[in-house]
Amino acid sequence: MSTPRHYITTTIPYVNARPHLGFALELVQADTLARHRRHRGDHVRLLSGTDDNSLKNVLAAEAEGVDVRSLVDRNANAFAALRGPLALSLDDFIRTSSDPRHRVGVERLWRQCAAAGDLYRKEYEGLYCVGCEQFYTLDELVDGRCAEHGTEPQHVAEENWFFRLSRYADRLHELISGGSLRIEPAARRNEVLALIAGGLHDFSVSRSHSRARGWGIPVPDDPSQVVYVWWDALGNYVTSLGYGSGDVAYGEWWVAGERRIHLVGKGVVRFHAVYWPAMLLSAGLPLPTDILVHDYLTVGGRKISKSGGTTVDPVSLAAVYGTDAVRWWLLRDVPRVGDADFTTDRLTARADADFAGGLGNLVHRIVTMVHRYRSGAVPSPDAGQPAVATLVDVCQKAPGLIDAALADFDFRRAISAAWGIVEEANRCIDTARPWELARAERQGEDVATSQLDAVLATLVTACRVLADELRPFIPDAATRIAQQVTPVDGSLPTAHPLFPRLQEHTQHA
Repeated sequence: MSTPRHYITTTIPYVNARPHLGFALELVQADTLARHRRHRGDHVRLLSGTDDNSLKNVLAAEAEGVDVRSLVDRNANAFAALRGPLALSLDDFIRTSSDPRHRVGVERLWRQCAAAGDLYRKEYEGLYCVGCEQFYTLDELVDGRCAEHGTEPQHVAEENWFFRLSRYADRLHELISGGSLRIEPAARRNEVLALIAGGLHDFSVSRSHSRARGWGIPVPDDPSQVVYVWWDALGNYVTSLGYGSGDVAYGEWWVAGERRIHLVGKGVVRFHAVYWPAMLLSAGLPLPTDILVHDYLTVGGRKISKSGGTTVDPVSLAAVYGTDAVRWWLLRDVPRVGDADFTTDRLTARADADFAGGLGNLVHRIVTMVHRYRSGAVPSPDAGQPAVATLVDVCQKAPGLIDAALADFDFRRAISAAWGIVEEANRCIDTARPWELARAERQGEDVATSQLDAVLATLVTACRVLADELRPFIPDAATRIAQQVTPVDGSLPTAHPLFPRLQEHTQHA
């Protein structure tokens, strides 16, 4: 039986400004899924990158008074540099303006859809939101403004290439409603099905060379036009695998891979769940298997956004509070459905409660008792003791519960399953009362020795299970926990605090 392959991707953000915490959420979610599947023995390829060929990037460069290439390179490098501060295990990172794999793949995808008869040229005028890089009809606007950005769209009239999206409405509805193309959560799937049922219209897939300021990939055989940025950007999921250049990775990960998983924000569901699958159907290519949709991070109720001026720098956060604390808040406090409002007080309160007061305190107590009662040597386990039976059961069930939660794209539920070990370990200590067992042992009660050995051994095992299961979520912290409960020359390292209290630390910084 072959090992399953999971190809996991994030969206690729515009690089009109530096990265913010909203995109860090998606990166950390994708990284956690990738680490988890690797941990379970699957082959995984994790991709991210940057969308360089956007009019937004051109306008941002003009506003700064710099050339587009300089701005794009500078900001794209900032996105690529998130690997360290967020502890990302990326296997690939693509830049649409400079990666040689990309243009040839976009051109091949265009020609495949043209050969299917799905591209045609016509004059068009409409209302265009530069922020979304999308045309809108009047009934899609709110008080004449883009609902996503709150700006009035521009009136644009020009001749463009169009894609026959309408041809694929029935097939898309069938694939999504039947589960072949899985969209989670269900509310987002229903939203997409309603959009399709309301009627799909052909959409423009090119821009005039002049309006694009000459930035982007020229339309094959029509240099007067530039490929529409969303057509260009969506192609990265296959161009990064060498589609267009004959790389074997395309066959291994896209054609033969068991899961092709896109993580996306709710604002771009239409592009990933309607436009992109239709393009693939036209070109005769396999579709993604899963589209996992997250909601937004907000600050003071306003969406975190580069163009909106509401930003939180994830690099600065990690520098001040630590990578573990940033990842933990994003995974522990952001709900599966609904926006989450960010403050540094919420981040530090969560880290102090769960790390210093929860995980750190538990591991410190257990290692201290092993040193106090067994000179640092972990006893042989005896899971048959009644005092530890429930904790053993919780540890055994946790991996399956975590698997099920992450299969449902529910990070909070997955962490709750792991946290059940922390809660039960504390109950075990309070119920078994090792200090009383140690006193009885000193008084010559033989049964107390076996009971104390069982309690200490099971508590150490619980910490090891915790470290193992938390590794995809907080890899650095999990490593420190594992080191604390792994014997060196037959003895556990001396107990020491694993997590500082952030509120105290930052107050004195």
